[in-house]
Amino acid sequence: MPAVGSTDATTNLNWFRRDHIPLASLQEGLRVTARSSDPAALGLIQKKLRLLMELRGAGIADTRVLAAIERVPREKFVAASFEGQAYDNVALPIGNGQTLSQPYVVALMTEKLELGERQNVLEIGTGSGYQTAVLAVLCRRVFSIERHRELLREAERRFEELHLRNVVCRFGDGTRGWPEQTPYTRVIVTAAAPELPATLVDGLAPGGILVAPVGQDRRDQQLVRVRRDSNRFFTEDLGLVRFVPLVTGLPRRQAGQRLT
Repeated sequence: MPAVGSTDATTNLNWFRRDHIPLASLQEGLRVTARSSDPAALGLIQKKLRLLMELRGAGIADTRVLAAIERVPREKFVAASFEGQAYDNVALPIGNGQTLSQPYVVALMTEKLELGERQNVLEIGTGSGYQTAVLAVLCRRVFSIERHRELLREAERRFEELHLRNVVCRFGDGTRGWPEQTPYTRVIVTAAAPELPATLVDGLAPGGILVAPVGQDRRDQQLVRVRRDSNRFFTEDLGLVRFVPLVTGLPRRQAGQRLT
């Protein structure tokens, strides 16, 4: 399993390894034994554990997904001014008009991918890299595409800092997919299109799964899961969500801006 950032505390998280996690065990996980007297660090740990309890209570049952959420330091993927909100179950701005999805949505989309350790994932929209990092803990390799070069550079810096060696990034138009990696066994899209991009759906391998938000109006978007069985596709609605739009092409360069 790839390395991620370390923490300055030891937490009682054995309950992650159980098939069923009763509320009493989650509450037990709130007991923290500190190796550091840093109150800010301890505060983040307490908030993270409460978030995990909230996710479990909201129906996230896959213990591997919960363990990945616990392991990835979300505070590393937001601006310093938002670190105190890193473990609130809310979306946060990351620049370029993009957002970091709320933890529940990240956990839900990850769970619905049904990831195995030997599978590769195509991610459309690297963003801050948080969703990417969660996926990287659970699978063999993540191939991630981002159309905002500034966001991609920051995400790659975070992956390097966290020693995530199984993430491969590309600057480009995610709606075109990653042809060299077809057929796709797993695809996750982190922005909403009016309809599912045919390039991504048609690129699914038999047995493949795609999870994506769909809807032109942000007030009426649906998270869907598509499964491919031979030449047939089965679509399942997973609930209402709100995402930034999936945009084709690349952003226009600002006057005087050099892209290197």
